[in-house]
Amino acid sequence: MPRIPRLASTATAALALGLLAAAPAAGHEPTVTDAHIVTRFGLAAGRMPENIALERDGSADLTLAYARQVVHVAPDGATRTLATLPAVANPDTPLMHGAVVTGIVRAHDGTLYVNYATGTRKTGIWRVPGAGGTPVQIAELPQDGLPNGLALDERRGMLYVADSVRGTVWRVPRSGGRATAWAGGAALGPLPAPPANGYGANGIKVHRDAVWVSNSDRGTLLSVPIHADGSAGPVQQRAGGLEGIDDFTFPGHGNTVLAALNGTSKVVLVRRDGTHTVVLTQQDGLSNPTSVAVRGRSVYVPSAAYVTRQDPNLLLASLRYPAGRL
Repeated sequence: MPRIPRLASTATAALALGLLAAAPAAGHEPTVTDAHIVTRFGLAAGRMPENIALERDGSADLTLAYARQVVHVAPDGATRTLATLPAVANPDTPLMHGAVVTGIVRAHDGTLYVNYATGTRKTGIWRVPGAGGTPVQIAELPQDGLPNGLALDERRGMLYVADSVRGTVWRVPRSGGRATAWAGGAALGPLPAPPANGYGANGIKVHRDAVWVSNSDRGTLLSVPIHADGSAGPVQQRAGGLEGIDDFTFPGHGNTVLAALNGTSKVVLVRRDGTHTVVLTQQDGLSNPTSVAVRGRSVYVPSAAYVTRQDPNLLLASLRYPAGRL
């Protein structure tokens, strides 16, 4: 394990986690700048940050995969545990071979929802009080699947889950209940492993009346329209050539995306026409990034170090462009 340096002062970190002001960048200037690590996690303890949800004050809630924890990272970099998912005897999650907590979303009332994958009946969506407390399972998902990304559509009262093994998007009422297979097909499915990794649908977001999904094995970014009756429309490919894409976010109101490329330790800006540019790399501090979140002009990137086995962390950077331009 690398030595963990002392965190920045409270005032400095609080400023960094705020809404950073910057002048619009010229065309030749980088889109994302000022990258630095806010806090580091312990690899040996399984504290590998997998997914992220942001609080209104600029703090972050993270899932730590193999530690089975949900943690809160304050603006000063301090970390506290909000919940620990229950241990499972003989967990056998496909591909992961252990019990892992994956996707996370935060509702406007502060309630957190997380995916928990175990290979048992505890696999599913769990609710966690916003201030921390005992997690409660609200929906069961297939034991032979891998619920990965999680998205919340508060307007429709629905949660959407990307299942990487079954190549399925599951839909569950926010209040809990039975999971319905909402979308599927080859475009969402994994490729055979080996030679591929066996990860299909991975990251997921609800954006502009559609569910957007990344496919890690196929290196694609997809969208699925939500029809007026709530059913899924045809899967549409928005971008390709995104090797090892994990989760992603929309930095503005348009269809521009910031996406984490896990295997190559990069974050890319995916434009509306499907082309993409690398904006962060391993040299900036990335170590198998798993997800991206944006508040104002602040860009948050958790790295789980699944392959590098070095320095799982939470990185912060700044958008040079106003979000409205993206």
